[in-house]
Amino acid sequence: MEIQAVETSQRVAASSTFYAAMRILPRAQRDGMFEIYAFCRQVDDIADGEGSSASRLADLARWRDDIEALYAGKPPAALTSLACVVAEFSLEKADFLAVIDGMEMDVHTTIVAPDLPTLDLYCDRVASAVGRLSVKIFGLPEADGRELAHHLGRALQLTNILRDIDEDAAIGRVYLPRETLAHAGITAPQPAALAGTSLDAACAPLVAQAREHFAVARTIMARYPRRMVIAPRIMAQAYGAILEKLIARGFAAPRERVRVSRLRVGALLLRQMLF
Repeated sequence: MEIQAVETSQRVAASSTFYAAMRILPRAQRDGMFEIYAFCRQVDDIADGEGSSASRLADLARWRDDIEALYAGKPPAALTSLACVVAEFSLEKADFLAVIDGMEMDVHTTIVAPDLPTLDLYCDRVASAVGRLSVKIFGLPEADGRELAHHLGRALQLTNILRDIDEDAAIGRVYLPRETLAHAGITAPQPAALAGTSLDAACAPLVAQAREHFAVARTIMARYPRRMVIAPRIMAQAYGAILEKLIARGFAAPRERVRVSRLRVGALLLRQMLF
């Protein structure tokens, strides 16, 4: 498969918290992170695309073949830069394939109220696997790096799920787990009906989990010089702010969209740079 050339990092990640966090890294790390971001962006675009399930699964399978070829020493021309990053930072093939596995979960079937183990597996594949790639670029030791990827990845993904409840429901998806929905008295969740439903009780366990994951991630990052963890610290602070805004807003309908302003992200960036 000839994959389209990767867009420039500035254009793909413009105005995002990710871009703000990554642009202050040393060049080699910054370029490496943008290669990972570009990979994730392209497979995510396939998963969320408008083609048939069969065509999207075929596209993801071709990505899987290209990653296999890359690790066999025969990367497609479009993945030459990614191959250099893989070699420089000893990135693991299993983590790239896990991300593709996560994308396939969204394509094989429309996710509606998964059980807790399935949700955790999804978070590991679409978020913590990206973290496992990232911590190698940041230079963290293996054990703490994997632990940080585990907790921060899940914290970020759970925050995304809590933020995007209504947007996901609009395309037929419900990532809130069936156990917490059932505890809140919602035993047959219909995506279209969630817009008018109070979800405070259903979201409370995920809020608690996200907070705990953020707390553990911060503890791990506190062990290292700020320069080693400056990018994940900014991500944790920005998404932690989103989580706290969600908690303050609550999950009763109607739910206004919660964002962290560019000014807030800029302030976080400046603070990290100054200190």
